[in-house]
Amino acid sequence: MPKIFEKDGYQFFFYSNEHKPIHVHVRYGGGEAVFTVEDVVELRESHGLKVKSLTRAQELAEEHQQLIKDKWYEHLD
Repeated sequence: MPKIFEKDGYQFFFYSNEHKPIHVHVRYGGGEAVFTVEDVVELRESHGLKVKSLTRAQELAEEHQQLIKDKWYEHLD
């Protein structure tokens, strides 16, 4: 499970057997979300995260969008 980065308690990662489209998993507290990271960052699914936490997770994914893509290609492409 390659870890991409961690900030403010949010852990951004993907699994070793991932598939396209490019996406990132985010854990925070007891919840998890998945964001598609292509031209724009979009929430795909979430479990156990409140709206405020999802908003912050999306902001962090948008701020680090290029890093997420770079790590995807480094590990999975």
